[in-house]
This record gives sequence, structure tokens and C-alpha cells, in this order.
Amino acid sequence: MTLQALKQQQMLLVDDEPGILAEVALLLASNDISQVAMLSDSRQVASYVDQHPVSAVILDWVMPEVTGGEILQNLTADHPDIPVIVMTAMGDVETAVACMQQGAFDFLTKPVDPNRLVASVRKALQVSELGQQNRLLKDYLLGDRLRNPEAFQGIVTNSKKMRGIFQYIEAIASSRLPVLITGETGVGKELLARAVHDVSGVGGPFVSLNAAGLDDFMFSDTLFGHKKGAFTGADSQRDGLISAAAGGTLFLDEIGDLNLASQIKLLRLLQEREYYRMGSDLLLKSDARIVAASNMNFASLRLEGKFRNDLYYRLCAHEFRIPPLRERLEDVAPLVEYFVDTFARSQAKPVPAVAPGLIASLEQCKFPGNVRELYNMVHHAVTCNEGGMLSAADFAGVKPVAFRAAPRVDASNPLLEIFGKFPTILQAEEYLIREAMKLCNGNQTAAAELLGVTRPTLNKRLKKE
Repeated sequence: MTLQALKQQQMLLVDDEPGILAEVALLLASNDISQVAMLSDSRQVASYVDQHPVSAVILDWVMPEVTGGEILQNLTADHPDIPVIVMTAMGDVETAVACMQQGAFDFLTKPVDPNRLVASVRKALQVSELGQQNRLLKDYLLGDRLRNPEAFQGIVTNSKKMRGIFQYIEAIASSRLPVLITGETGVGKELLARAVHDVSGVGGPFVSLNAAGLDDFMFSDTLFGHKKGAFTGADSQRDGLISAAAGGTLFLDEIGDLNLASQIKLLRLLQEREYYRMGSDLLLKSDARIVAASNMNFASLRLEGKFRNDLYYRLCAHEFRIPPLRERLEDVAPLVEYFVDTFARSQAKPVPAVAPGLIASLEQCKFPGNVRELYNMVHHAVTCNEGGMLSAADFAGVKPVAFRAAPRVDASNPLLEIFGKFPTILQAEEYLIREAMKLCNGNQTAAAELLGVTRPTLNKRLKKE
């Protein structure tokens, strides 16, 4: 768990001895767990937990008025998602068994070993955080909604699988644990990594490093930096990308290509959140979130001994796979429409129409290069096309398929009166925006409210027109 995540979670300490409360709070604060509330009156625990976002509780067992056992029983019944660590001077086996049977997360005997207490608290906070993310993910998947749709505006898709990934990203937004993104080349891993960064709302930058082809020296120097004079040619200090990503996100692409020596250094960074610049004895801390990506099969890499198991399990605290384009063919049509429009405008050419049957022809392709391959195909076709209409003939290797006419639309359908044909989603969207702006006399805030989108989203749509 990162320093930022620790500082955002609140611990509740409950003990009838103020001295112990102060001592434990100071110990936690010295270990970057600073959000700590203290109660010496056990009768206040129930109301406090109901009214405050408590992540974990440290609870004395023997107290006047309301005992630790009674509090534990109430917390496990009313707030089963909050881990409870019991501290007591009663170190007998019977008490320990009773605590665990009632749902205690851990049982510590006074005087408590400081290292054991801090380790237990860190683990409890991590369990609490993961539980919160699971609940959010469940809510998103059942509700089928996005809290920050603007973060995904650059990803053109109609796929339910991709929308599920968007919802997962939003569910883990508050976490600072590493994220591992897998998927074939060209599926858009960096786009999704940027979405992870944007949704998290952190103030720091998004910094990217492609690990493919880097030997251990280049990886260490690029990531961690070096001290002046660390080696021949080191005429000045280099801070490194991990420093540049402070308070933000470090994206490590092609992580499966990393050699074993570099893997060990990355593992230490993930475990301790600490690192050294090359040639320096000064220990530095990092609060950058790590997002890694690879097109390789990690099960095979680990089996062959080419990727460390411990590093893999550190990286995959959150993990998702981006499906290849052949598994989401519903994205071919909107991607082609978007690319055609983008390339034609960038080349100052009229936007060519898409011939009937072209999308069906493209959907027969395997697309081993995925979206990047389709991007290149459309770019070449638009660049070379002079006829005003794109067909399968403009795409090398694409075989035309028999065109199937669209279903006949009822002549009484009101959409025909407006558009003269059944409109595409893009055409309907542009029409709704124009009409909303007319009704609101050009007031974007009012129009956005009418359309059910945010003002920044509407502003982006208007700029595209």
C-alpha cells in the first residue's frame, strides 16, 4: 500500500487508557498512518463508526461500561467490512480463540511489539481498501454507469467488454496499488493506462517508460537516475522517471521484456516504495502509482523462469485484459468512421463515404495488429483514395463480401422525417447537440444539463464539429 493510500484511510483506536491511545497513535503516525481517531469511552464507538468512514479499528478487550467483546460483536454484525484488531493484556489461549471466533482480524497481546502492530494495521487497511473496491466494482457492474465518462472520451468503442473495463477502472480509482494491463499488441494498453491515471484524480503527471530492449544499466539510469560522477560521462545529476512521476503515475510498457536483474530492482521499489539513484547512498521515497503493461503470457514467462513470481504478484494487485479487436467486432464500424473523419480532415480532404459492405468485409479480417493495424489500414486508404467513397478495393488484402441491405425502416418512423434516412449514432448526437444549443440560446451549461452530460463533455463535442 502506498503512502498516499495510508494517509487517506482512517484508523479508530479504542482504549480506556489515554496513555496507550497516545502511544499507539504516535507509533502509527511515525509509520505514515496519520489519519487516527481515538476514543477512551467505549460507549461512543457505535455512533462514531456510524457517522465516520472508518477503515479499521484497534480495540482494547477489557474496558468499563462496554467491553471489547460487546463492541466486536456489534461491529462484525453491523460493519463486517471493517477489520478489527484486538489488543489485550489477557494473553491466554481462550481469549484469543474467542476473539477470532467472533470475527477479529488479529489478536495482539500487551505490551504489543511495535513492528507486529504496524504490520497488522497495514494488512488490515489493505484488506479494507480491497473490500471497498470490490463493493464499488459490484455497484458499477450492476448499475452499468460511469462516474467519469470524460476519462474515456479518447477510446472509441461500442463494446460491452470495453465498458466493463471502464467500470473496473473506476472501481479501483481510489487505490494506489499497482495495475497490470495485458493484451495483444495494438489493443490500446497505453490509452487504458492513461484512463487509469485520469480517473484516479491524482495531481502528478503521467510518465511513460517502454522497457523493451533496455539492459539493466539503461533501465536503472532511466528509472532511478544517477548522481553526478556516478560513472564516466555522468557530468550532472539525473533525477530519473520515478522522480518525475512523483504524485502521479509511472507507466511501464512491455514489462514482460524486463531482464531478471532489473526485475529485482523494480520489486524493491514496489515492496518498499524506496530506491537509490545510481552512485548515491541517499535513500529516496516514491509515491508514484505503477501501471504496467505487456503483450506476453505471464504464466509461460514465470514457468520458464523469465519473470519472477514475486514481482508478478506485486504487479497484479489489480489486473485486466483488453480483448483483441476480433473479439469485439462491434468496434470496427465506429473506429473506421472515426479514423476516416480524422484522417480526411488532417489532410484537408473531403470526408469520403464508406461503401456498403466495407464494414462487413473488414470484419472478416483477423487483425493480428488490432486497432493499430486498422488505424494504419484506414490511414492508407484515405490517403490514396480519390474517388470519394471507400470500398474494400482501397484496403490491401481485404476481400469484399456480398452487401446485405439494412433492414427496411417503417416510413412512419419520425427519424426519417428529420434525417431522410435512419441516422448513425454520430449523426443523431450532432443533431441533439445542435437542437439543445438552439433551445438554450447557446448556453453550454444549460444545454449540457438538458442533454444529460457534463459541460466539459459538451464543450469537447462542440469543438469536434
